[in-house]
Amino acid sequence: MPSPLLVIGDSVISPSSCARNLGAIFDSNLCMKDHIDSICRSAMAAIRKIGQIRHFIDDETAAKLVHAFVTSRLDSCNVLVYDLPDSYITKLQLIQNTAARLVARIPRSQHITPVLQSLHWLPIKKRAAYKILLMTYKAALNQLSPQYISDIVTYYKPVRNLRSFNKLSLTVTCRPSTKFYGERAFMYAAPSLWNNLPLQVRSSITVSSFKSHLKTHLFNIN
Repeated sequence: MPSPLLVIGDSVISPSSCARNLGAIFDSNLCMKDHIDSICRSAMAAIRKIGQIRHFIDDETAAKLVHAFVTSRLDSCNVLVYDLPDSYITKLQLIQNTAARLVARIPRSQHITPVLQSLHWLPIKKRAAYKILLMTYKAALNQLSPQYISDIVTYYKPVRNLRSFNKLSLTVTCRPSTKFYGERAFMYAAPSLWNNLPLQVRSSITVSSFKSHLKTHLFNIN
């Protein structure tokens, strides 16, 4: 059903197909295509500029420039791309791969996975999961997140003293009615990802230790 037109005086204002909100571009279908295309354009422009001076800077400086102008764009609002179809994620992954080859000075023919590991860069899919899990840890254990996020994350408390009581599991408060939209919602994605973590990772004492254990775990899984 088409959106209604807004009439102000003699002017007819048609609804826009997309709108920017807090740095993210939302389209009418919430598929994030316009948002991803915007990130890819700006990140690729930054890569080209860094590439023009790559021969004059060392590897450490190149990595810093990439983090400042490319990775920062890939990570901005990246929880919104969690569990999107591979056709969308691949666009972002190609940008990260290009940035990694620029830093490591390797040709396009060389396999990229060992390079990402040597740079300690998580792939795009895992970066989105990492961000969600870090937000979940802060909300669940340390109350370091806004209250509206902390209210979503609740520990699983069985009515009887079961073996699962001390496993720091979270309650999945709702079941999504749609796979494409519902399973991407934080209230479903957060406990689902959290409950699949090893207990050693979930029981980390500090934020820094959790980040370290989580990154190692994500690197080790397929």
